[in-house]
Amino acid sequence: MAREPKEGRERAERREREGEELVDKLVAINRVAKVVKGGRRFSFAALVVVGDKKGRVGMGSGKAREVPEAIRKATDAAKRSMIRIPMREGRTLHHDVEGHFGSGKVVLRSAPPGTGIIAGGPMRAVFETMGIGDVVAKSLGTNNPHNVVKATFAALRRVQSPRAVAARRGKKVSEILGRRPEAAEAREGADG
Repeated sequence: MAREPKEGRERAERREREGEELVDKLVAINRVAKVVKGGRRFSFAALVVVGDKKGRVGMGSGKAREVPEAIRKATDAAKRSMIRIPMREGRTLHHDVEGHFGSGKVVLRSAPPGTGIIAGGPMRAVFETMGIGDVVAKSLGTNNPHNVVKATFAALRRVQSPRAVAARRGKKVSEILGRRPEAAEAREGADG
């Protein structure tokens, strides 16, 4: 019983340390007017993406009467909803993947070194905060930032590392990946 508060405190301290290295990007802000007897009442909705540039990323939305408060609420929600995405060589995705949310559909493709981030606004924010350096992405369907970001997260949740696939199938990673062409060429050059 006495250990639970200590574990909770350690988890909170770890979260604070991680919070110092987080990068957040404002993806979209929306002003909504409610017509009342005395005129219009304005409210703001913000969409924020937060990441640590090492494979962890989260998204959140917040609503408030003032813009800074909406952004703060969205940032807090994004920090709570962070997920870890496996990356190949710390710069791209392991494989191509598609994601859907509502009428939004996105296609994410891994890319060779030096390609950079080829993606539209909402998806670019996700990749930059996540720390991916090389990726090609296309948004099909809606251009609503909320749906595009949610479809991107749906796609990222489907990304699996070869190690996880090998463990699930009970095989070795080399069996999953097969022989790489450059490794086969190097062996043939050494033999001949």
